[in-house]
Amino acid sequence: MILESIPFIILLSLVIIGPLFFASFWHKNYPKISIALALIVFLYFVQFKNDWESPVISLFEYFSFVIFLSALFVISGGIYIHIDKNSTPKLNIIFLIIGSLTSNLIGTTGAAMLLIRPYIRFNKYHLKPFHIVFFIFTICNLGGSLTPIGDPPLILGFFKGVPFFFTILNIAPYWLLAHVLLLGIFWILEFRNKTNLETQTIEESNKIYLSGKRNIFWILLIILSVFVNPSTVSWVPYIQIGHHHISFVRELIQLLIIYLCYSFRDKNAYQLNEFSLAPLKEIVFLFIGIFITMVPVLNLLSTWSSKSGADFINTSSLYWFSGIFSSLLDNAPTYLCFLTAAMSKSGLDIASSKDVMLFANGLQMNQLLAISIGAVFFGAMTYIGNGPNFMVKSIAEEKDIKMPNFVKYITHYTIPYLLPVLIAVYLLLIYKYN
Repeated sequence: MILESIPFIILLSLVIIGPLFFASFWHKNYPKISIALALIVFLYFVQFKNDWESPVISLFEYFSFVIFLSALFVISGGIYIHIDKNSTPKLNIIFLIIGSLTSNLIGTTGAAMLLIRPYIRFNKYHLKPFHIVFFIFTICNLGGSLTPIGDPPLILGFFKGVPFFFTILNIAPYWLLAHVLLLGIFWILEFRNKTNLETQTIEESNKIYLSGKRNIFWILLIILSVFVNPSTVSWVPYIQIGHHHISFVRELIQLLIIYLCYSFRDKNAYQLNEFSLAPLKEIVFLFIGIFITMVPVLNLLSTWSSKSGADFINTSSLYWFSGIFSSLLDNAPTYLCFLTAAMSKSGLDIASSKDVMLFANGLQMNQLLAISIGAVFFGAMTYIGNGPNFMVKSIAEEKDIKMPNFVKYITHYTIPYLLPVLIAVYLLLIYKYN
């Protein structure tokens, strides 16, 4: 089974070393490479393992993921926000806090796509890579952990039966601790950014301009469409594949919203945003490879976690393993994988909403908390840990911001700045439940 994971390892390795050692070749050919590796795994499962169900389900999940991201990307691209104020550390921190709170209402992807362009414009005179990195840390990831709407793993948990208010009632202290520490680090970096002083001589109107207001309505419709799910609403039609109910009505609604939004768009807002589909292209092609090639990795992870039993299932291991794997794989299936293992140890079935609710409200709720925090917070550890990360990186690079490569992002930012925060969150979790 380990050999089956080689295509995923190859793709992940190329994502890391490609831009470093053969950038021109990689940027020209990554779509072909990603699709080829996905096709190899798909055909292997169908032809040699006689298992068409696993890759097909993953393919449906990929389409759902891409349609949702595309909808938010296209719609947010038609909302032009211009903050005509002098950028200061204080205002940047206020912006990141507001963005983090917003991500709980419209999701991390929605908030990221809505706010990244005005954030870049707001900091145009002294923008550094760390500004974008901390945007990824807070708005793209940690910010959206207070409601199920905020991040895909949490919405899946809600669909399975986790109470809607479980996250805000239990994750809030860890959300607050992480933001205080991260924004404290950001404050220090801002004051070390000497070019910040240059903005003080630039006269601004201190006004906020907004164009394309109608698209806010479309964003709200997209968020509401997430709940048109056969797991939540029993009468919604679905495609039956094995024991899985595959949604398609939700995706059709989202495609219709994209069409209507773009048909009645405010052309001026899109022009002011210098809207382009280029950042979306990278997500579409890279993540089809990631979604399909990670199927054997998730199978391996599921087998390993179920066999480990009592030796493996505890608050500490669930926090770190769900976190580490979420930073390399899609955090939604990783969340479900570890939740399934933890519930199985307690004799509960994840397919039963009553069992899920019992697990969330019972003595082992700290394990669900550890999985939830790990899956969401660790998504910021790498560019591929969460969909918005790569999108924000691509938009920033399109604006000629020199973003750190995959390795530098980890060695220069996540290890020195984010990892200590995640350790502090872990210590609070252990202190509270030991």
